[in-house]
Amino acid sequence: MISRLSILLSFFFIIIFASCSDDAIGDAMMMPEEMETENFVIYTGSSIAFSKADESDPSEEANQDRITDNVWITRGNEGGQIFNIKQESSANKDASPVGTEWAIGKTDEIASLDFKPFRNAVGSPQDVVGKDLVLHLIDEDEYLQVKFTSWTMKKAGGFAYERATK
Repeated sequence: MISRLSILLSFFFIIIFASCSDDAIGDAMMMPEEMETENFVIYTGSSIAFSKADESDPSEEANQDRITDNVWITRGNEGGQIFNIKQESSANKDASPVGTEWAIGKTDEIASLDFKPFRNAVGSPQDVVGKDLVLHLIDEDEYLQVKFTSWTMKKAGGFAYERATK
């Protein structure tokens, strides 16, 4: 009986291994993090600085960081958080900026980051200065490194950051 079981198990393993392609075997041997990072589109160009001065008009192009055709980041003069003026008229602390997700970390850690709406990711926006963030542009499915360098408190609307370009 043991010999029959051994023969059946051997036959089973031969069938399993014979049915696997080289690609399937290679994928099975990859680390999960390696598999996940293969498909991320990450901005690796030079870093640029963007700033919106206190009390400047958020509807003017000069006061919007037009990252893509769908994502134009700015901040209202009533304070609050940043928003995407291309897709929303003002900030919503639960969802803004629309079309984006954020995570604390760096792009080289992307597979392990937890992306959320801006406020959920950073907590209080005024505490974001100096933190390494990764911005996910949802519609484009692209990622870029961002670091806020200033955040005006009270109701002035100023902020600044550095970010990667394509």
